[in-house]
Amino acid sequence: MDPGRRNNMRIEAYTQVQQLYKANKPAKVQETKKGGFADQLQISSVGKDIQTAKTAVAQSPDLRADLVASVKEKIQAGTYQVDAESFADKLFAKYEELR
Repeated sequence: MDPGRRNNMRIEAYTQVQQLYKANKPAKVQETKKGGFADQLQISSVGKDIQTAKTAVAQSPDLRADLVASVKEKIQAGTYQVDAESFADKLFAKYEELR
């Protein structure tokens, strides 16, 4: 999996989770036996799954240290090379995906 794509998916997933939370509607208030009102909150299993995913995303590291160290070493040694054709293909694919 492309490391740059991994980060993009992570950000997009987090944005989608945030949008779901912004769309919440206020919970209905139910009357209690004493004649008063009580607030009630019910979270669906999907909501619980989203919260679990949101927590996992927040706790995951932003960088893969092993991959970054390897690339830094290659750059410093002057041996890091980018396959221009592969890069162009990935860039074009991302462009098409965004259209």
